[in-house]
Amino acid sequence: MNNHIVRTYGEELDQLSAEVMLMGGLAEAQVADAVEAVARRDVALAQSVIERDRKLDELERDVERKCIRLIALRQPMAADLRKTVAAMKIATSLERTGDLAKNIAKRSLVIAEAEPMSPLTRSIERMGKLVSSRLRDVLDAYKSGKLEMAMAVWSSDTEVDEHYNALFRELLTYMMGDPRTISACTHILFMAKNLERIGDHATNMAEHIHYEITGEDYVEDRPKMSTL
Repeated sequence: MNNHIVRTYGEELDQLSAEVMLMGGLAEAQVADAVEAVARRDVALAQSVIERDRKLDELERDVERKCIRLIALRQPMAADLRKTVAAMKIATSLERTGDLAKNIAKRSLVIAEAEPMSPLTRSIERMGKLVSSRLRDVLDAYKSGKLEMAMAVWSSDTEVDEHYNALFRELLTYMMGDPRTISACTHILFMAKNLERIGDHATNMAEHIHYEITGEDYVEDRPKMSTL
């Protein structure tokens, strides 16, 4: 294989990683903005999150096409194959993260019309910031190729579960105290579950990074507590 072909192949792999990082930035913004829309009862921001989800869908399809093309035409092996496969899997997790952020934004439109429940929306805001930090850290780990950073995200998954369980109990208290809040509380519960699932996707991405760097699947049981 001549130097021109090798250089072009390397550029294709770098472009693939750059596109995944672009997806990561968009997904991170989607999560942050969805949570902000809940906290501020911002209808315009929520609608923006919903509309922007299409861009993530398009990018995920583009990454998948490029990965398939690379595998078919270049027949990568070893580290190059792992890098290609990891990019495709991480792109899928980021697209699903965007879908979950869109769901949060949709539900925020409903509770924006209900009576304010500031303690609960502050709890969503705290959980959202925690999940956003996990997402940011795992993307930094992917960009820098730092295995330790990825595994730190993997190990911290129970923190998100703890926030979810605490919020679940808080919601039950509200609903039992005032049945008129049941509808709004139900939407907030689904928002919390979506955030918990985004945390799971960050953990998935950490495992994909582990595979890319080491060539081995991460077979340890996840440090996950049961959610209510």
